[in-house]
Amino acid sequence: MTVIFKRIILSFFFVIITVWILLSLLLYFYQSNFIFHPKNSIVSSPDLLSLEYEELTLNTIDNIQINAWWIPHPEARATLLFLHGNAGNISHRLDSINIFHQLSLSVLIIDYRGYGKSTGEPSEQGTYIDAETAWNYLTTEKNIESDSIIIFGRSLGGAVASWLAERHASIGLILESSFTSIADIGKHYYPYLPTSLLARIKYSSMTRIANIKSPILIIHSMHDEIIPYKHGKDLFTEALKEMTTPKYFLDIIGDHNKGFLLSNKKYTDGLDSFITDIIQ
Repeated sequence: MTVIFKRIILSFFFVIITVWILLSLLLYFYQSNFIFHPKNSIVSSPDLLSLEYEELTLNTIDNIQINAWWIPHPEARATLLFLHGNAGNISHRLDSINIFHQLSLSVLIIDYRGYGKSTGEPSEQGTYIDAETAWNYLTTEKNIESDSIIIFGRSLGGAVASWLAERHASIGLILESSFTSIADIGKHYYPYLPTSLLARIKYSSMTRIANIKSPILIIHSMHDEIIPYKHGKDLFTEALKEMTTPKYFLDIIGDHNKGFLLSNKKYTDGLDSFITDIIQ
C-alpha cells in the first residue's frame, strides 16, 4: 500500500467521522428545530363550519398566554381535549373539529406556546404545562368532571396526551398516529447516529402508557410515511400491561396527515364505538 493511498484512506475516514460528529452536534443543539414547526397565521375558524365557539386565552403557571377554542355541543355526550401535532396551529384542525362535533362531543383545542396566537417558545416541558393548563380550565373553570373528558392527541400531541393521562384519570385516552419516543423516531430517521444519547427532548410515551388507568384507543395507519406503524403497535402492546381498563386498536388507511380523512367511515365508526363503550 503506497503512502498516497494510505493518506487517501485516512482522509476518507476523517471526513466520515467529521460529518458524523457535525450531524450529531446539529441534532443535539438544534433539536427543537427538527421537532417543532409552528405557524402563527390563523387561516380559518369554526365559523367556516357554522359552529358556535369561544376564543379563549389561558394563562399558564409560567406566565404564558395560550390561545384556545372552546366549541360546545348542545347535546354533548363527553368533552374532548384536543392536543394537536407538531406543525401548523389550531386553525389547521377544522376537519377533525367537525368530525368530533358530529360525534356529539364538545371540544377544547389549544395551541401550544409559540403556535398560532400563543406566546412563548415551544418546548417539551412547555407543552406539558400547556396541556395541564387546558385540563385545569375544563375541570375548574368549566366544572366538567374528569370522567366526562376524553384526552385526544395526534402525532406529537399523542406524547403530550400520554403525559397528561398519566397524571389525570379521564374517561378515555385516544392516541392517533403517535410515536413511542423521540429517541425511537430518531433511530428510524438517523440509524447511524446515537439518537438515544442525543435526545434531549424525550416525549417518551412508551414509559408512561402502562401506567395509564383510563381506557385507551390507539389509531394508526400502515401507510403512515412519517411515524412507522410499528410505533402504534408497540404502544398498544405496552398499554395492554395495564389490565384494569379496556384497550383498543384501530387500523386506518392513508398517510400521516390525511389518514383520518381517507379512512372516512372506518375512522368515525371506530371513534364512535370507543366513545359509546367508555361512556356507558
